[in-house]
Amino acid sequence: MMPLIALTLLILGVATAVPTSDDNLVMFTIFTTHGSNISLPCTLTRHSGFSTGMRIKWTKFSRDKTMETDVLVSMGFHNMVYDSYQNRAFLREADEDDATLIITNVGLDDFGWYKCDVIDGMDDNTVLFSVELDGVVFPYFPRLGRYNLNFQDAQRACQEQGASVATFEQLYEAWRSGMDWCNAGWLSDGTVQYPINNPREPCGGEQNSAGLRNYGYQQKSSSFYDVFCFNPQLNGRFYWLDQPDKLTFDEAVEACRNDGAEIAKVSHIFAAWKMQRYDRCDAGWLADGSVRYPISNPRNKCSPTEAAVRFVGFPNKKHKLYGVYCYRA
Repeated sequence: MMPLIALTLLILGVATAVPTSDDNLVMFTIFTTHGSNISLPCTLTRHSGFSTGMRIKWTKFSRDKTMETDVLVSMGFHNMVYDSYQNRAFLREADEDDATLIITNVGLDDFGWYKCDVIDGMDDNTVLFSVELDGVVFPYFPRLGRYNLNFQDAQRACQEQGASVATFEQLYEAWRSGMDWCNAGWLSDGTVQYPINNPREPCGGEQNSAGLRNYGYQQKSSSFYDVFCFNPQLNGRFYWLDQPDKLTFDEAVEACRNDGAEIAKVSHIFAAWKMQRYDRCDAGWLADGSVRYPISNPRNKCSPTEAAVRFVGFPNKKHKLYGVYCYRA
């Protein structure tokens, strides 16, 4: 068999090198966008000149690479597409040696590791690469406070905020983009990590270099941390709802509903801040009962040192102290 090939798809997004456990092989992560179409090139290079008919098998790995599930299998004129890939995955077949896979309408379940195995007689090839969704990674903890989520709670918390638990690759890319957060959180593979760009004593020490601080794999049911969530895009409109008076939480929910919307979730404010550079120096209620505001243009009395989604806290829901951010799909 020929060696595995690390493949980079520059036409579909920003490709970032991510080391794997194999020191002799460097993989590349491809970031694409939710709802887009992707092309995963795979080609058979012939050496023997002898053909018995090309066989193609595309599979997808679980995050820990211990399980494979079939995506598409092709033998001659017979193609079989599996599960959620039906009507969305097909072969390009630009020529007789082309095994390129096309996936349309990419969704949250599509990111991960893919493998192409193609063989014809004595000739074969294997291509392995990763597909990641571009979006925003954000740290999250509930009203109970920091370090109160086991792994299952972390999954639920992200889902309730319209997001999923971030992968290592997504947190790594966020760190490369400048993310600096000194509280450890769950990732989708069951590890607990946090990103540091400004080394300091409370966050692993001043002497350590910038990077991802890694606590390793933790007990999913009995270990408690925060979580890093991931939101791939903002499908609707995130906005501040002008109101004559400050609102309680229940009044905020009702105000958004009366405006034909819903109260925004934490994933919405982070996505609007990153993807649309949303900027407003007014603290507003969000769906989880927290109060936050997004600043893309740092300035005095708002966020003097950095662009950020500022967190005010989880105030008493009966207090009339804040406005509200709404979201209309």
